[in-house]
Amino acid sequence: MSMLRALFAIAAIVLLAGCSQPPKIVGLQGHAEGTTYHIRWWSQKPVDMAQIKQQMQVALDRVDREISNYRDDSDIEHFNRNRTTDWQTLPADVIQLLDIAKTVYHDSHGCYDPTIKPLFDLWGFRADKLHVPSAAEIAATKAEVGFDHVTIDTAHSRIRKSLPQLAIDMSSMGEGYTIWHLSKVLEDAGVHNYLVEFGGDMLVKGHKPGGKRWKIAIERPLPGDMQVEKVVAILADNGVSINTSGTYRHFFDEDGHVYSHILNPRTGAPVTHNLVSATVFGTDPRVSDAWATAMLCMGRDEGGQVAQAQSLPVFFIQQEGKKLITSESPALEKSTAVMIQR
Repeated sequence: MSMLRALFAIAAIVLLAGCSQPPKIVGLQGHAEGTTYHIRWWSQKPVDMAQIKQQMQVALDRVDREISNYRDDSDIEHFNRNRTTDWQTLPADVIQLLDIAKTVYHDSHGCYDPTIKPLFDLWGFRADKLHVPSAAEIAATKAEVGFDHVTIDTAHSRIRKSLPQLAIDMSSMGEGYTIWHLSKVLEDAGVHNYLVEFGGDMLVKGHKPGGKRWKIAIERPLPGDMQVEKVVAILADNGVSINTSGTYRHFFDEDGHVYSHILNPRTGAPVTHNLVSATVFGTDPRVSDAWATAMLCMGRDEGGQVAQAQSLPVFFIQQEGKKLITSESPALEKSTAVMIQR
């Protein structure tokens, strides 16, 4: 009996020790929408991995079906091809996305504009047939662009355009929109500690098992370089979005002049300033995604002024020759949600 009691005691100690072990981080990764994604999470309660994986795929398929400009049957392409100024119905989430875009459009003085699609096509970025258009071609195409020509009726999930040929490209908010949907899958499953990365953008919530903070890296903005520029510690538990836009991955060279894929809809041409990367921190990846693109359009001077006016936490990287210069907006310097470590 004494030996049996000893065995039971040993078993109880082992079980207690096992229960005290922090849960492990699990996750998924894959390819979608022409990029990659990595999702990491942990939970005190059991989570059905197969169900989460299935729901993640449902979310990815939904985003593609709603806002992809690469499939003719997407909701946004149906709106683009429909040459009418009548009201057109879109999914409520897409209407909300467009409403966010409209706000950023106005607050960025028109530098962020999802109707810029014809200019992307004109410069050849869409079909990967890059060339420099004439001033007359740019002027003619600019006449087809402008988010002021779009009216949004959020109450009835519909929009209309005053220019029949106007087209919308939501790719500048695609990563943020996708992350927003993927995070909802985790939240619905009762997971509240996670890192959702899609195309380099992220939403980070909670902390690691044992209370350690999540840490993310901001990439050094140089072509062909995959080095870390800064490490950022996530201090807030309620969710921090991190969206970066840069001029260093997509560009072309013609007659010795480098043209960025970041177009300024106000000029109809690629940006010419020296801001090569802007990382915007927030709580909603859809909003941060739009603002990251807006910052790259405006440049450090105008972008810095707008960031201050809008209390946006932004990390800027400028390039002068071979030298990189980093700076922070006032809101980022004062932030208690994130901390730039090096």
